[in-house]
Amino acid sequence: MRSPSLLTLFALAFVNPAAFAQEPVAWGADLVFHTFSIAAIDRDTGETGVAVTTRNPCVGNGVPWVRAGVGAVATQASTRTEYGDELLDMLEEGVSASEALRRALAKDNRAANRQIGVIGLTGGTGQHTGSETRSWSGHRAGDTYVTQGNLLEGEEVVAAVARSFESTEGSGRHLADRLIAAMEAGQREGGDARKGRAQSAAVIVADPRPGHSRRPDQVSAHINVCEHARPVAELRRIYDAISQTLGFRRMSHFVGRDVLQLEILLHALDFYRADQELGSDRRSAVFTEELAEAVDAFRESEGLSTPAAGTPPGLVDEEMVALLWQRLEESGQASSIREQFKEITAITR
Repeated sequence: MRSPSLLTLFALAFVNPAAFAQEPVAWGADLVFHTFSIAAIDRDTGETGVAVTTRNPCVGNGVPWVRAGVGAVATQASTRTEYGDELLDMLEEGVSASEALRRALAKDNRAANRQIGVIGLTGGTGQHTGSETRSWSGHRAGDTYVTQGNLLEGEEVVAAVARSFESTEGSGRHLADRLIAAMEAGQREGGDARKGRAQSAAVIVADPRPGHSRRPDQVSAHINVCEHARPVAELRRIYDAISQTLGFRRMSHFVGRDVLQLEILLHALDFYRADQELGSDRRSAVFTEELAEAVDAFRESEGLSTPAAGTPPGLVDEEMVALLWQRLEESGQASSIREQFKEITAITR
C-alpha cells in the first residue's frame, strides 16, 4: 500500500483550519475543548500527527497542530490556539519539548485552565494538565506519543489510547491509521463524559519525505469531522474509504434480473456475444468482466465516458440505459424486447 500522504485527505479546511474556517457559533466567547487526544511521531517515516475527539463542534479547527519534520501539539481544555505555532517554533529552533512548554506556560496567566501535549521528532515530550481543568483530567506519555484528556469518563480512557498506540509500534501501519485506532480505543472506554452533545473528531499528519504530500506544508492526511453522531467511527470510515482499505465496502458480482436485461439489450445491438444464442429460460445473470467490456464498448461507441477517461469499468447509468432503448427503437427491436421483459420483470411473490 502506498503512503496515505498521496491520498491528501481534506474534509474541511485547506490551509490553516483555525485561521480560515468559519468559526462555529457554539464555540462562544472562550474556546474550550474538553476532550482527549494523542500527539505522536513515527521515527521510521518522520511523520508527526495528532488525533482528537470531543463533544464540541469542529475540534480539528483548534486543538491539533503539526509541522513536518518538527513535531506535533495538542492544545485543549481552555484552548489557546497560539500554543500550536509557538511550541512548534521553539522545537524547530532546537528547544526540547519540555523546556518549550515550560517557557510558554510561564507567560500564561491562565495556565491552570490549560491542557497541552507536545512531542518533537528529536526534542522529546512535554505535557501539562492545569489544576483547574475538569475532572477526570490527566495525561500519560511514551517514547513516541503523548496522550491527554479532561472531562473524561476516567483514567481508563487515556490508558486505552496509550495501550493501543504502543501495540501498533513497529507494525508498519501508517501513522494516521494508528492514531485513529488509538482514538477508537479511548472511545470504547467511554471517552468524553458528557452525553447528548454535538461531537467532532479530527486527525492530521505531516510527512517530510519527498513525494509524500502535494502541499507546501507537507500535510499529508487531514480529516476534520466537524459534527457527527459518531465522529471517531466517521474518521475511520473516511480513512478506510479514501485509502481503499480492504473491507471499506462490500464486494461481489451483481446478480439479478436487471443484469439479464442488460445482457439481452447489448446482445440485440451486437455488443455482447453477437454470434451466440443467449438462451430464453434464464431468470437472472451475473455481471461478469465480459459483460463489463461490452458495456464499455457500447459507451465508447456512443461517446459516453469510459475507463480511459476515469469512469469505473462497466458503468451502467441512467444515461446509458436511455441510449440502449433509443438504439433499439431505431432498429425496430424495442417492442419485442419490452414484451420479453414483461415476463422477466413480473412480480410473482
